Amino acid sequence: MTHRTICNAAFAVLLLASGTSAIHAQNYHHVRQVCHDVRVQDRPRDNHRIAGTAIGAVAGGLLGHQVGGGKGKTLATVGGAVAGGYVGNRVQKNNQDNHAGYHIERRCHDVHR
Repeated sequence: MTHRTICNAAFAVLLLASGTSAIHAQNYHHVRQVCHDVRVQDRPRDNHRIAGTAIGAVAGGLLGHQVGGGKGKTLATVGGAVAGGYVGNRVQKNNQDNHAGYHIERRCHDVHR
């Protein structure tokens, strides 16, 4: 028997005698928790900005209806409603972003050493 074989056998006997498996001994890690305070924006009441979209669509549709005649009037009304809905959505988003409230949250995660 070689010296390495004798050492491995002795180590196996010691592990069995102590009740600790070799897998457990190899996978033992120290873990510590790290926490940070993070500034988080509060969610607005109308997160999907439905009010701004609806008001913009109605206003855009009314303005589009003033243009053209016949089928062109219908297309202008629909186009104005779509464009107005988009603009109304963006206006409400900017307003919400400018008047947003914030709070602090403590977030933690584990770090393995």
